[in-house]
Amino acid sequence: MAMDQKRLDRINELAHKAKAEGLTPEETMERQELRDAYLKDFRSSFRSQVEMLQVYDKEGKEVTPEKVKDIQREKGLRDD
Repeated sequence: MAMDQKRLDRINELAHKAKAEGLTPEETMERQELRDAYLKDFRSSFRSQVEMLQVYDKEGKEVTPEKVKDIQREKGLRDD
């Protein structure tokens, strides 16, 4: 799930306010919740990209790590 622009704008708004004047306890909690959601989305997206990855050496031989290959097999992305 992609980070929507409204949530990203709010994260930036809170960051600027924290530097300029500080945050209320409620804003601090909101900032932490937004950060947690952002990290969850980022990690999910990054994991998906890594799971789709295939690595080849200079000779053209596939050298994708076995752990990634296993995940790809579980998801039906590999036939080998």
